[in-house]
Amino acid sequence: MHATSAVRLRCTIHATGRYPEWWQGKRFDKPTVSWVAGTTGETVRDTVQRMLIGRPGHEGIGALPKDAIVELVPARGIADLLDSIKVRHVSGGTSVIGVKSYLRGRESFQGETLDFLWFDEEPPADVYLEGLTRTNVSRGPVWLTFTPLTGISTVVKRYLIEPSPDRSVTTMTIDDVQHYTDEERAQIIDSYPEHEREARTRGVPTMGSGRIFTTSEEKLIVDPFEIPTHWLRWGGCDFGWTHYAAFCELAWDRDLDLIYLIRTLRLREQTPIEHAQAIRGWRLTWAWPRDGKRATLEGAGVPLMQQYADAGLDMMHEHAQFEDGSVSVEAGLMEMADRMRGGRWKVFKGQNDAWLEELRLYHRDANGRVVAENDDAISASRYGLMMRRHVRVAGWKSRFYRPLEYRNLGIV
Repeated sequence: MHATSAVRLRCTIHATGRYPEWWQGKRFDKPTVSWVAGTTGETVRDTVQRMLIGRPGHEGIGALPKDAIVELVPARGIADLLDSIKVRHVSGGTSVIGVKSYLRGRESFQGETLDFLWFDEEPPADVYLEGLTRTNVSRGPVWLTFTPLTGISTVVKRYLIEPSPDRSVTTMTIDDVQHYTDEERAQIIDSYPEHEREARTRGVPTMGSGRIFTTSEEKLIVDPFEIPTHWLRWGGCDFGWTHYAAFCELAWDRDLDLIYLIRTLRLREQTPIEHAQAIRGWRLTWAWPRDGKRATLEGAGVPLMQQYADAGLDMMHEHAQFEDGSVSVEAGLMEMADRMRGGRWKVFKGQNDAWLEELRLYHRDANGRVVAENDDAISASRYGLMMRRHVRVAGWKSRFYRPLEYRNLGIV
């Protein structure tokens, strides 16, 4: 509802041309042609239409000022539903906001050239793509406001797993609603069925049994604190170029066998030297994946792991593996999941947004296979978990620990 409220105001200022002085976004200096769309005619009438003009008989108390409403054109077949709203623009002309529903299918979204478009509730993929095409000429905005109750659909995947500079995602969780008390938040969360809670309260796509990590974020997240000096601290990394390279810092309270994810960093299309510059100050020993033994063109035949070591990072001498030498992804994920369920995996608040973003989307396909997409930070933390047995308190030595000689590297 809060997202819907935000977009209705955007529709209003673009249709009227009454931009606030502080507005820095796209502007239209002429009347606009736009559509607002929803699941059915009834839902559009009761949500989007009501928020723009008000309830039937009380037109003019919505986002659109009464003096800006030129004409309300009724639709056929559904009581009080409008076909379009004609709005007075400051330039002297008239903007038109068309009211649409998904029930009429993709064909009903053909033909028109639009300045902007608002989908309230998730549209079918073909309707979304057809609507998107309507803004190709104007290059105007397309907004979607919905709770992802249908899981990783084609539309959701486009925004959450296929990043693009032309798309952005704004997620509002129940924690962002400041007028609720902690008790009220807890009551609201408990009011939803368990399989919908993450979607309803945090915008996490509903994936049912396909989701790998099912522990709620409330049970994982803790406020940051100073790590005791006797705890073990180390890092896990996952290499990448076109997809993210990810780096996670971990701390282990061995007395309680409790692991904390301290912080996460993801970087894209940067070299090992640039990565090393970004994380050298963490001063950790790093677990790394098996593909670190491979060489890359940029490294002129030097294995990836060695490129990071040469750049000044303290890399473990062997790739991440279990004690028996295996590298099973499933075994690592199951251990992570068991720790989460048992309260033995915690995540520092405010420093691991990228990791939490991946956690929310990590799932299996219909055949039970792990979908290896958007999993870089999760993988980095998994590699770290696999190699925790080789981490030592500062000053200890092992065959996996090699202290850095910063003077030899020319680092001050």
